[in-house]
Amino acid sequence: MELLATILILCLVSCGTATSATRYSLSNDIVDVTKFGAIGDGKTDNSQAFIKAWKAVCLATTNPTLTIPKGKNFQLKPVEFNGPCKSSTITIQVDGNIVGPSSLREWGSRQLDTWLKLSHVNGLVIKGSGQIDGRGEFWWRAANKLPRRPVALTFVDCKNLRLSGLTHINSPGAHISVVGGDGSVLSNLNITAPGSSPNTDGIDLSHSTNVQILGSNIATGDDCICISTNSSFINITNVACGPGHGISIGSLGKDGSTDIVEEVHVKDVSFKPGATSGLRIKTWQGGHGYARKISYDGVTLEGASNPIIIDQFYCDRHPPVCKNETSAVQISDITYTNVHGTSISDDSISLKCSQSIGCTNLVLNDINITSASRGIVTKSTCFNAHGKHGPTIPSVDCLLP
Repeated sequence: MELLATILILCLVSCGTATSATRYSLSNDIVDVTKFGAIGDGKTDNSQAFIKAWKAVCLATTNPTLTIPKGKNFQLKPVEFNGPCKSSTITIQVDGNIVGPSSLREWGSRQLDTWLKLSHVNGLVIKGSGQIDGRGEFWWRAANKLPRRPVALTFVDCKNLRLSGLTHINSPGAHISVVGGDGSVLSNLNITAPGSSPNTDGIDLSHSTNVQILGSNIATGDDCICISTNSSFINITNVACGPGHGISIGSLGKDGSTDIVEEVHVKDVSFKPGATSGLRIKTWQGGHGYARKISYDGVTLEGASNPIIIDQFYCDRHPPVCKNETSAVQISDITYTNVHGTSISDDSISLKCSQSIGCTNLVLNDINITSASRGIVTKSTCFNAHGKHGPTIPSVDCLLP
């Protein structure tokens, strides 16, 4: 009888413990990373604590929230947060700061593609007043020796993502990458890195449809926004860029690849001093596919370089030697409307299209781009570019019918 009672008590204790753990993992709406051992002193590695907290959130069934509290700096090494998860919506409330390792040695590897990666998590909401600091200075200094530098925040197959409010600074590579992010909205973001920092794109987007990028300020060392292969129905609205390499489509068609981009609509954007490009479409020779149905409307320029540029001879190699190819990505149905401001480039409109295919149905209306330097007259350049135009400064009489 005593033995039976002992077994019963042990069972109750054991079952009670399991039930409590399960209840915490699956039913609590709020999961605080500090409850899983995260310290947030800016120097201690909190990666394992974040992974444990993520597992609890991913098992929850009732729209849980992972909280990263204000007033703390959580250092993380490269880490992945994987789904699919049980809840249809997961929120990560970032009010504290997330920082990268403080030296190259602490990163653990010098051949990294990602730092913070989230995969296969649909209905993910990330918001807050916090900051993600990639501490990329170590990587930038070694850029010639380390061409692979991690993207700070990567989303892979996260449908209906909502990312808003955060500040992203000093990524080793690109700041945000969205791959397979159908139905996503990125809004009210501040993304900053020095204009001299190599390859620090603001937002890279590929293999995605029905995406909105709204109300954000981006100042980096490379493309503010880059839209690449298999992307469609992308709306970019009320975004400020500069310094940076502009809002870019491409590069497309590298190494003979087939790339498709269509229905990209850029509206009410501005380019600040230090923007080395404005509205840019770039493709390699020898590629296949198309970039079409792209519109730009309501663009303000403040001393930007290369405000409007189509470059079908893009060659990002050192030395820049690329052989001539007859095939090319086909560019068509591109509209520029209400583009105003100043440029530090004399050649403020450059439409250099494939010699074999050319660009078709380019439309330019209400364009007024003057020089930022007194006494300089801006000009346009065309090569095998076909379309029509209304009033433009500079004139685009070089456009073929």
